[in-house]
Amino acid sequence: MDWLFQTTDSLSYVFLRFGLAVTFFFHGTQHAFGWHGGKGIKDQVANWRNKYHIPVAIGMFGTFVELFTVVSMALGFLVRPAAFFLAIFIATAMFKSHWGHGFFLQQKGGGSGIEYTLALLLMALALLFGGAGAFSIDRMISR
Repeated sequence: MDWLFQTTDSLSYVFLRFGLAVTFFFHGTQHAFGWHGGKGIKDQVANWRNKYHIPVAIGMFGTFVELFTVVSMALGFLVRPAAFFLAIFIATAMFKSHWGHGFFLQQKGGGSGIEYTLALLLMALALLFGGAGAFSIDRMISR
């Protein structure tokens, strides 16, 4: 169980954490609450079900993962589990929604490629393997 909280005092992980926290604050609140021009949870989960055949329960859990990520990354608490589930969420989005549009974010003819989701996935994986880093509750617990 020690591996869950074990990390170093690296500032690198702090920047990754805050990058994901800010990104998923805006992205997750679009999905969950309809803020910033989003659909809200009911329409978002229905969209995932109808377009990508994702069961409602999994869609609800995915939305929870987005919101939990914000709190986890901001506080540096339970970063590895949050990063694990976020990586699964991002990988699913990448393969179901972006893969067919190629690599680049901007595409002629619409759709967005995997460029941005790949960067987010790699950030989450770095935190999964490296932990929360400096200025984190996980670091305080692991000492």
